[in-house]
Amino acid sequence: MTSSPPIRVYPSLLACDFGKLGEEVERCERAGADGLHLDVMDGHFVPNLTVGPDVARAVRAHARTRVDCHIMVTDPVSASKWFADAGVDSITFQAEAASDGRLVADAIRGLGKGVGVAINPDTPAGIVRGYLDRVDLVLVMSVFPGFGGQKFIAAVLPKIRELREWGFAGDIEVDGGIDDEKAALCAEAGANVFVSGTYVFRAPDPAVPIAAIRERAERARSSSTPATPAGDSRAARDSADRKPTGSKPGDRSTERRATDGRPSRSRTHG
Repeated sequence: MTSSPPIRVYPSLLACDFGKLGEEVERCERAGADGLHLDVMDGHFVPNLTVGPDVARAVRAHARTRVDCHIMVTDPVSASKWFADAGVDSITFQAEAASDGRLVADAIRGLGKGVGVAINPDTPAGIVRGYLDRVDLVLVMSVFPGFGGQKFIAAVLPKIRELREWGFAGDIEVDGGIDDEKAALCAEAGANVFVSGTYVFRAPDPAVPIAAIRERAERARSSSTPATPAGDSRAARDSADRKPTGSKPGDRSTERRATDGRPSRSRTHG
C-alpha cells in the first residue's frame, strides 16, 4: 500500500517584512516551517509585479529548508532558468501559461529542479492530467493569483479529489486564504502541502498558526468524517465558475476577481 505524502506547511514570503527578509526566513524556520514559498509575478500573466531572481538568491542564502518557487509568468521556460540559477529547490509553473505543459515540465526537470504545475480556480484539473507523470507537485490555487483580500474558494476541493482519484501520488499543494480550518478541508480532500501568508505572518508567534495548520490537516486526513466548509455556498461555488466569455489566461478581467469584486492591491494572495 502506497503511503500518503507527508503534511507540510510553507509560509508564503510575500506576506513577510522584506526589510527584514533574512530574519523573517529564519523566524519561519525556527517556528517549524517545512519549507518556504516564493511567489513570482511578472505583471503580464497576472496584473501584479513581485520579485526577481536576486530576491530568490537572498532567500536561498538564509534558508536551511526547501525553497518552493511559483512562477506566474508568460514565459515559464526562460524564467525557470533564472530562478534555478538563484538556487531554489523546485519551480511551479502555471498550466494556463504553457502551450505544452510537457515541454515546460521537462525543461525544469532538465535544470535539476523539482517540478510543479499550478491551476487557477476556474481551470479544470483535466488540463494537467496528461502529464502528471512528469511533475512532483500540483498546486491547486484556491484564490485567483495576483491580489490579496480574496477569500478561499471552496469550489476547488473537488479538483483535489479528482487528482487523487486519478492516481496522482505526489504532493498536492493549496495556496490562497489558507488557515487551519481551510487546511483541514483541503487535507480531507487529499492535499498535503499548505501555503499560508497572512495567517502565519500576522501572528505574534508564527509557530502557533504553523502548528495549527499541521495539526488540523493531519487530523482531517486521518478522520473518516468529511469536513464541511462553512462558506461552501452557491455563491462560493459560482465564484470559481464565473469566467467571462473569451477571457484568456492572465487576462486582468479574470485574474482580478475577488469575493467582493474589489480585490485590494496587496502583494500577497495568501
